[in-house]
Amino acid sequence: MTSITKRRPHAPAGFFGVEAAGLRWLRVDGGVEVAEVADVSDDAITLERIAEAAPTRATAAEFGRRLAVTHDAGADAFGIGPDGWRGDGFIGTAPLRLRPHARWGEFFAAERVMPFAQTAHQQGALSGAGLATITALTERLARGEFDDDAGPARIHGDLWAGNVIFTATAAAVIDPAAHGGHRITDLAMLALFGLPHLEAVFDSYQAATTQLPRGWRELIGLHQLHPLLVHAVLFGGSYGAQAVRIAQRY
Repeated sequence: MTSITKRRPHAPAGFFGVEAAGLRWLRVDGGVEVAEVADVSDDAITLERIAEAAPTRATAAEFGRRLAVTHDAGADAFGIGPDGWRGDGFIGTAPLRLRPHARWGEFFAAERVMPFAQTAHQQGALSGAGLATITALTERLARGEFDDDAGPARIHGDLWAGNVIFTATAAAVIDPAAHGGHRITDLAMLALFGLPHLEAVFDSYQAATTQLPRGWRELIGLHQLHPLLVHAVLFGGSYGAQAVRIAQRY
């Protein structure tokens, strides 16, 4: 099998190490296919190349079923990083805090929404009024108003379509920001930027787990708040305003 090497000279400490740890952690029996790590160093990671195939409804459905298995493998806490990793991580090129929390809403507010909202505001990508709206929502999150009974899921954390590679049998994932989180977070990321045969993924996922809360589709926007704020920080543009419009719904 051939391999592919990604290099980033002078990468921040742990940039490729946490990616490798995340990929290994996401590899569970019966779960989603994961790019295999062949080698990792401070400034590069080498992965076995994945044989791509055109997406079909059948392979999308199989991906959804396997993703549920991966999520159900669980994590020790919300916000915790991959097994064997100590320290924080990254989402894209942005730093990502990996700190354990007992409750999802508390974690999501403190570690995912507010740090990026504050940075976006400092950079001019989020207005003062927008920051106030998002802050008000984080107060509801921290109180547990959106929590449910499901424990921490083992999530990819950056599961947009560009990190999903369809294969002959299902789909494989690359470039994780893996941590203990809420399973809707990965599903929401798939929906945010589009994935072929997304409804087949959702239907097979829902059939494969008992851990989705009732009315979970109505919460997709809430879980999209974090990636939108990450994009506001990294790229500016209209992402901050889009995040505010979503926050207003909740």
